[in-house]
Amino acid sequence: MIKISPSILSADFANLERDIHRIADADYVHVDVMDGVFVPNISIGIPVLKSIRKVTDMFLDVHLMITQPVRYVEEFCDAGADLVTVHVEADFPENIQAAIDKIHAKGKKAGIVLKPKTTWEAVLPYIDQVELILVMTVEPGFGGQKFMADQMPKVAAIRKLINERNLACELEVDGGVAPDTCQTCIDAGANVLVAGSAVYKAEDIPARIKELRGK
Repeated sequence: MIKISPSILSADFANLERDIHRIADADYVHVDVMDGVFVPNISIGIPVLKSIRKVTDMFLDVHLMITQPVRYVEEFCDAGADLVTVHVEADFPENIQAAIDKIHAKGKKAGIVLKPKTTWEAVLPYIDQVELILVMTVEPGFGGQKFMADQMPKVAAIRKLINERNLACELEVDGGVAPDTCQTCIDAGANVLVAGSAVYKAEDIPARIKELRGK
């Protein structure tokens, strides 16, 4: 089954608890953490994640768009993340490896993220160790961008590798996912779809979540 991970970046932060409950039909809650350094935007951090954890039992999919994530992954795990994903571009390989190891030591799931200009081969050192790989289908940093269909061959290549190695690794896409692009992602091999404005701007959120699962 296709999993949907609505991004709270598109929620009403003054009514965040309400807006998390509105996506109860989804599978994950996608939490975008931005530091204003790795990406040109600042969003939320550890205190907000702690608050979210108190009001929902949903699976928290925490996407760290921060430089040198190894410095903070343990704190995000302690704050309530179920899965923490780090960008391969955010530090030297040995530090990305250390971040993955720290997440696992906390008993949580770990994932890696690829920006649009990063080739699929960047997953090779980590694919046997992580529970999820996230392919960005927009430039990370802001919501509401146009879907980059040219990332689908990357998704397909990673899916092929996961299947060949028979790995229990999910494949997620994030950026511009909407009713007119979701099936393209699914056909390429993604099984987790992040959607922000497509979910939160829908008149009927449960119906929209069902629609994004594809045919």
